[in-house]
Amino acid sequence: MATPPRALDTISLCSTVSSCPDRNGFYGGFQRSDKPKEPLSKAQIIAREKKWLYMIDNWSIYMSKNYKKIRDRCRKGIPKSVRPKAWFYLSGAYLLKKKNPDVYEELLKKPGNPSTIEEIRKDKHRQFPFHEMFLDEEKVGQIELFNVLKAYSIYNPKVGFCQAQAPIAAFLLMHLPAEDAFWVFVSVCDVYLQDYFIPGLEVIQNDAGILEGLLKKTCPPVYRHLQKHKVEPLLYMTDWFLCAMTRTLPWETLLRVWDCFLAEGIRVMFKVALVIIGASLSRHKVRKTCTGLCETLEVLRSPPEHIMEEEFIINNMMRLNLRVEDFQIEHTRQKVRRAKQKAQQDGVSTGGDASSSSRRNMPTL
Repeated sequence: MATPPRALDTISLCSTVSSCPDRNGFYGGFQRSDKPKEPLSKAQIIAREKKWLYMIDNWSIYMSKNYKKIRDRCRKGIPKSVRPKAWFYLSGAYLLKKKNPDVYEELLKKPGNPSTIEEIRKDKHRQFPFHEMFLDEEKVGQIELFNVLKAYSIYNPKVGFCQAQAPIAAFLLMHLPAEDAFWVFVSVCDVYLQDYFIPGLEVIQNDAGILEGLLKKTCPPVYRHLQKHKVEPLLYMTDWFLCAMTRTLPWETLLRVWDCFLAEGIRVMFKVALVIIGASLSRHKVRKTCTGLCETLEVLRSPPEHIMEEEFIINNMMRLNLRVEDFQIEHTRQKVRRAKQKAQQDGVSTGGDASSSSRRNMPTL
């Protein structure tokens, strides 16, 4: 199967490379942007920063009594200067670090599983090769990436290391000190993307079914097109979800999506996916040119640039006619469906929920 264009950045340096980085540290690759970001006024920036700093100083009160305010401010976008600290709090990493003082340093002193360590060593140079932090092995980015992934593989040996985790860890290291990035990474892997990285990928298969059900509700013509050409969700959404969009979205869009993701959970990834799928194939003319599976996948893997822009993704996410109950209904349907499949495979009938032992619940935030 052909490699998606956006995945090439993690594999090859065959791309136009500038002599100086953009404002986010990229020398090249599809996530580099020379287009200036539309600035807020200095007064607006300062006002928003003050609101966020006050909120963080009173975090437990806001989380328990005024979570909606946190969610709404995340949807507007977290100020760049506050984003690292905000993510540290939104993810609950500040609590993990507080409960586990010195654990990160202790993990780094341990040898780890030799085969896992070798896998991490081989993989670390593939992450964001056009970013100033990860240009070569001597750069601090690759050193800290190796440390974070090694520490996690020891911290959670049940998961160990999965290649899809590496871009998430690298992404976090661009914004946070290594130890703080580690604890956010732990929260993302063990809570937000719970059981995603366990061998067998059972949860991602479950979520593929949920995505399909939600697409049927939000965009029936596109759903019918995908059904007609037998375009299974796993063929296009696996990388999106496993890597939490870090290898899919333009940089500014990715930052805004993660502001929402850390506040609202995995539902945000479903909404982003629905926007990309729906907008890419919404026009009848486009669907008509996609005469089969391959043509349809090409469109989904290389969406038009305007669809991936920050305001388009965020605004259309908010416009989706989806309630929390819709996610819960699809989640339940998939559990029942997979339980029946398991019963058929085992050749026995099941009286209970055979799939609950290896599922994480949809986030309740």
